[in-house]
Amino acid sequence: MKKYQSNDRASFKSLALGLVLYSAAGAINAATLTEAERLLEAAGDPNGSSFMKKYGLTVGGWANAGITYNSISPENNFNGPVTFGDRSGEFQLNQLNLFLQRAVATEGDSFDLGFRFDVMFGTDALFTQAYGVPAFDVNSGLPLNRNHWDLNLLNSNDNRFYDLAFPQAYLEAYLPIGNGLNIKAGHFYTPIGYETVPAPDNFFYTHAYTMQYGEPFTHTGILGSYTIDDHWSVVGGAVTGSATGGWDGGWDKHLGNWAGIAGATWTNADSGTSLNVTGTYGGTSEQSSKGWGMYSVVLKQDVGDKTHWVLQHDHGYANGVLTANGVEDAEWYGINTHLYYDISDTLTAGVRGEWFRDQNGFRVFSPGRVGAATDGSGNSFAAAGNFLSTGAPSSYYAVTAGINWKPLKWLNLRPNVRYDWADGARPFGDTGATTGKLDQFLFSTDFTISF
Repeated sequence: MKKYQSNDRASFKSLALGLVLYSAAGAINAATLTEAERLLEAAGDPNGSSFMKKYGLTVGGWANAGITYNSISPENNFNGPVTFGDRSGEFQLNQLNLFLQRAVATEGDSFDLGFRFDVMFGTDALFTQAYGVPAFDVNSGLPLNRNHWDLNLLNSNDNRFYDLAFPQAYLEAYLPIGNGLNIKAGHFYTPIGYETVPAPDNFFYTHAYTMQYGEPFTHTGILGSYTIDDHWSVVGGAVTGSATGGWDGGWDKHLGNWAGIAGATWTNADSGTSLNVTGTYGGTSEQSSKGWGMYSVVLKQDVGDKTHWVLQHDHGYANGVLTANGVEDAEWYGINTHLYYDISDTLTAGVRGEWFRDQNGFRVFSPGRVGAATDGSGNSFAAAGNFLSTGAPSSYYAVTAGINWKPLKWLNLRPNVRYDWADGARPFGDTGATTGKLDQFLFSTDFTISF
């Protein structure tokens, strides 16, 4: 795929905006697509330069943006506990992500060294930052000093929704030991679960509760991966910098608190089957050795050439944490399933269903952004100081249906509809988790441009 040069950016941006407007009106035609392909073919490829080839470097990225409409039209414009596409009736530039990478070998008899660095700007940056040291200690409730890796780089107190994140910054080495050992050291995305932060890697614009609240997004530490044979591979390592059991750690706080991460994957290429089990376990923080752990099981199955099925189960716990009921052992768990059907080479339909149980009201908060942006004084810049995020013991349910249409190699359009409801909380609308509405419909569409 060709990349564009700086002198083509104006044309590229104009073209992308035109495509989005055409899509909204349902009027993209063959002539438009042909012109788009022509412009990209005419653009240069920085990765093809002699310098980049000499050092094995690759630059790239993506831009993801969308808009969501909420059936209950909340006055605060928050879509309850739904994160990422969390604003109603507002266009969001969710992710403008750029990366520089030197990929390492995946096999062979020679040592290889590489790296990757990502920077993300947009409304998703807040959820992607290393916020594993929360504003308040989860065991004692006392204010904590948060890490300085990538929180509030743009002075978020003056900017409610847009920020920067550095979700990945790691060195990577390939060691010719046995079948080849790969080691990452630094800050990297978690290998746990099915859905992930980068927009191009997900089918839906919005995320399951399991991913939003039941799993880590990133880690800081060391992670090794090893392929045993054609069927088995394993990962394992140690993570730090977190006051939430090794989740979303940074570089300068709670480095004395180490947790473990491990997993295994079994794959049968002939049947189109894979089963992954991955999890973490460790002490909560430097102040508390109380256990914090979780596991995730992901089963993938191809049903013929065009149908793909995913089944996921997560279970997590945190001992001796503060909840609305006082200090107690908290649990969260759930199950979700995805079914996709390839209508054509460029069009896929999908549906996702989920049940997620936040047994103690410890994980799910509404609005999610307000909780993530709360400081040590109990104020949230995401709510402009007007209200706080709240949670309650509840089961959460969601059904999402949509399509992925890829009219061009670098463009993906994802319209979808989502229905959420809760049993035990009322987290939707303008008021708190116990006094709002029981359900909501979300109608959203977004696009991702990869370059």
